[in-house]
Amino acid sequence: MRPGGNIPLLNSMLHCIIEEGLFDEDFIKRRTDDFDKLKEHVKEYPPEKVFGITDVPAELVRKAARKYATSKNSLVLYGLGVAEHKGGTAGVIALANLVLATGHVGKPHSGINPLRGQNNVQGACDMGTLPYTYPGYQSTSDQSVLEKFATNWGVNTLPVTDGLLEPEMYSRAIEGKFKALYCVGYDPAQTQANIGHVHEGLKAMDFVIVQDLFLTETAKFAHVVLPSACFYEKDGTFTSGERRVRKVNKIIDPPGKAKADWEIICLISQALGYPMFYTSPEQIMAEIAKLTPAYAGISYDRIGDKGLVWPCPEPDHPGTPLLHTERFPRGKANFVPVSYIIPEEVSDDEYPFILVTGRRLEHYNNGSMTRRCEGFDLISPEELVEINPEDAKRLGIQDGQMVKVESRRGRVKVRALVTERSKPGTVFMTFHFQDALTNILTSPGLDSKTLTPEYKVCAVRILP
Repeated sequence: MRPGGNIPLLNSMLHCIIEEGLFDEDFIKRRTDDFDKLKEHVKEYPPEKVFGITDVPAELVRKAARKYATSKNSLVLYGLGVAEHKGGTAGVIALANLVLATGHVGKPHSGINPLRGQNNVQGACDMGTLPYTYPGYQSTSDQSVLEKFATNWGVNTLPVTDGLLEPEMYSRAIEGKFKALYCVGYDPAQTQANIGHVHEGLKAMDFVIVQDLFLTETAKFAHVVLPSACFYEKDGTFTSGERRVRKVNKIIDPPGKAKADWEIICLISQALGYPMFYTSPEQIMAEIAKLTPAYAGISYDRIGDKGLVWPCPEPDHPGTPLLHTERFPRGKANFVPVSYIIPEEVSDDEYPFILVTGRRLEHYNNGSMTRRCEGFDLISPEELVEINPEDAKRLGIQDGQMVKVESRRGRVKVRALVTERSKPGTVFMTFHFQDALTNILTSPGLDSKTLTPEYKVCAVRILP
């Protein structure tokens, strides 16, 4: 598919499903609102018309739509290729419309599930790391929630205004309005998009703390680096994208001065004058259960070997592996028509290729762990730009040749891999390697709601 075409493709599938009467009329009547608005909207997306945007043949769209709608169980799993676009939120809404129109939700082996980019993203969000909620997605506008946390934490007041989303932090830092960053287990100087802007923001800050396993690219900007323990050097829990809370069991002691993240945070808190004397993750888990309704029935004793899936509201509750069986959190679900959102950049005469970024099987995220593994390094030792044979021939580029990849923001030198895996007009790179910072190239485009960067569409040129 042409990069950036997710929304018209999904609307086109809905067009087929509605045109052929394959939608679940009973489910729509009982559990949704505004289906008529969606019906009218997707009339503008017949597969033959959408082919001009997506390059996906009309018959394939119709075949996929029929298969999805008529199967007994249909499950949508989506990755960052949906979310990391200027229209990422709208793309997710388009998927939700597809699920609701066919009634493939609230029953086993169906529904919609985002595949998270990193381990324990779900658990981190559950614990309140989003800048607009308290743990358990409890609202700052609920006075009883604020009073509950304030009482348990021994403070008089708590913040009620939203914090900044991450891209806003770097922009405010450049403006002199954001002074310090405490960065735990994350390497934005390598993995964020448009990292030239990120580097400028990090340099402008008065104080940067990095807490991590290794000296990452972001650690180069840090005033203080705190060594933390890895997952098998500490006890605790992870929560998966399934919402399953599982134990992490310590196997060996951390090396050197490294400590578990919770221990480091306790020590900093005490140095700042706020007493935080947890003695174990078990004690922290008990506080989570006390203050977070969805985790109220989860304790160390109950997690066992298989874990528990929240919501688990009571100590004898079995957990909730399947959501939305009878109703949605807001009652009925809304259909929300979404339109094609053009990427921030498209190819042109000056920058004729579209760069798609992602990952390779052998490496994980910024590569700070996997690039230290000899076996992985033998298989995948350096960054590559994957280019279609037609394009390589036209440019006079041989397989294995060093090339420059340039965008409007910067350039990197990498080795070319001539392969059919890239369609003509597109190239592929990853962000695993510190010596080739791919995200210097990536687009400044951001999703309008979440500010998720547009990693998947960026105009570049290739020079021998």
